[in-house]
Amino acid sequence: MAVAEDAEQEVAQQNKKPPTEDEKRRKKIVPGSLMKALIRPGGGDSRPSDGDQVIYHCTIRTLDGVVVESTRSENGGRGTPIRHVLGKSKMIVGLLEGIPTMLKGEVAMFKMKPQVHYGEDDCPVSVVNEFPKDDELHFEIEMIDFFKAKVVSDDLGVVKKVINEGQGWESPREPYEVKAWISAKTGDGKLILSHMEGEPYFFTFGKSEVPKGLEMGIGTMARGEKAVVYVTSQYLTQSPLIPVIESFEEVHFEVELVHFIQVRDMLGDGRLIKRRIRDGKGDFPMDCPLHDSLLRVHYKGMLLDEERSVFYDTRVDNNDQPLEFSSGEGLVPEGFEMCVRLMLPGEIALVTCPPDYAYDKFPRPANVPEGAHVQWEIELLGFEMPKDWTGLNFKSIMDDAEKIRLTGNRLFKEGKFELAKAKYEKVLREFNHVNPQDDDEGKEFVNARNLLHLNVAACQLKLGECRKSIETCNKVLDANPAHVKALYRRGMAYMAAGDFEEARGDFKMMMKVDKLSEADATAALLKLKQKEQEVEKKARKQFKGLFDKKPGEIAIAGSEEREDNDTGENPNNFDKEDSDENNSEESREAEAEADQMGWFSRIWPTGGRLFSALGLQRCSIL
Repeated sequence: MAVAEDAEQEVAQQNKKPPTEDEKRRKKIVPGSLMKALIRPGGGDSRPSDGDQVIYHCTIRTLDGVVVESTRSENGGRGTPIRHVLGKSKMIVGLLEGIPTMLKGEVAMFKMKPQVHYGEDDCPVSVVNEFPKDDELHFEIEMIDFFKAKVVSDDLGVVKKVINEGQGWESPREPYEVKAWISAKTGDGKLILSHMEGEPYFFTFGKSEVPKGLEMGIGTMARGEKAVVYVTSQYLTQSPLIPVIESFEEVHFEVELVHFIQVRDMLGDGRLIKRRIRDGKGDFPMDCPLHDSLLRVHYKGMLLDEERSVFYDTRVDNNDQPLEFSSGEGLVPEGFEMCVRLMLPGEIALVTCPPDYAYDKFPRPANVPEGAHVQWEIELLGFEMPKDWTGLNFKSIMDDAEKIRLTGNRLFKEGKFELAKAKYEKVLREFNHVNPQDDDEGKEFVNARNLLHLNVAACQLKLGECRKSIETCNKVLDANPAHVKALYRRGMAYMAAGDFEEARGDFKMMMKVDKLSEADATAALLKLKQKEQEVEKKARKQFKGLFDKKPGEIAIAGSEEREDNDTGENPNNFDKEDSDENNSEESREAEAEADQMGWFSRIWPTGGRLFSALGLQRCSIL
């Protein structure tokens, strides 16, 4: 029993949090060093605690009644009470201990020895040299108010008090459009601004149209919330709301966030902007069609010319029938789809789109000129998520996976490699939850998964991600080192990356494990030889004259233009990689393009080793 108790005590000691700095400082308080006398009782039962902002007046006197310092104007102060956040603000240890004992409205006198006020060793609060910090002093404190505070800035320059909670979780941010009722007072209560009648104040978030501290506070508010935002002088920047910033120590802004319009800079450069005109139903972004879905929208397309010419309207040009399309398949312009994915059902948004995300890379309507900036007014009527595989039998799952893969193949052949890769990777993620029930299902599943990995590798190769393509091929080859298609794909990736020896090894291994692949491997080796000769030729040009200059002369290397690297893969041959047919077409292509062996290596056999030492054999672009 004693052993158990000892174990519990040991665990309790381990779980005990180390004391905070404030708790360590409180230990300096000894009997007689801090005494409290009640001058006027307060009201209520609650007292301030950590996390509360306390607002109080403070007058410091010597024991014979001479005022040393005060916040009150009648005692020579500015009239602005002190604001501190308990547990956050730097305070003298006497008030750190004394203030949590007070009620709202209470006035008390604290008699403090030097070690519990500014005379404390390593006191975190500094005072002027003339301050009698070595004397015993009286601190008269009036507790005006205290409440739970939202600390907006770490230095406590912006603090928020919530009066009425708002709705939802979303808060405005750059470049949202905001409407709010706003009034402002100085710290001593003088009204300096009131925008509480007529129309709410309108501003664009992030455009310096309100003081910085006020904007930071509003950025923490929900729609309909009412709050007081306390802003100190360092956050009182000039703005159209308050054009002249006088010598205010701080300003208290009373704010009611009436409404804000979600405006999104989709690319971060101001070119593709989505502006919400009408709110949709649901919570953002949980109820948005973020994943590939079947979408139904009405839209009106306009040119950004003086007339705002309408070039298409589904309600007019499509007999009021909405457009239906599957996202993730490149069926609408990229900018259009990016914005619809961030819409809620029932939402109407106005999208301003640059040409490269509109119709420059998409079939262009006849009445849209080349290079045109466009605007779409889009209404998301609804969407259907793809069916969940939960509860489906193995055959249904594999049929659905094959449909998605074939969609990826179509996108690949259209040159939409990112979209194709996303389709393949989606199926691979879902495959993590598929459990074949017998050997036949297991074999079919493994073959399908391997094929998807090789599809992903082909996309990565087209996107110039050679190393990722090699890693993806390794997922197949780690389990089956004799997988011919994976060897071929990895060999092509090695060749594109400039790893010629590794590529040669993969192509030779193809011939060793499968005689039927000899034609493909031979064509690939010819292509590899051509690549090596190109690198060799460029190296000769780059280092021409480097070794035949006289002593003291400098040869300039690297003056030749760089050329793009060819992956050696043709999108039109992609389906050949997915079938059991060989790669005879690529073999013929490589054979036709291959050149004879260069003379350079014959007349200078050690040259290859030199360039290898320089790292040139691994450079695909020189």
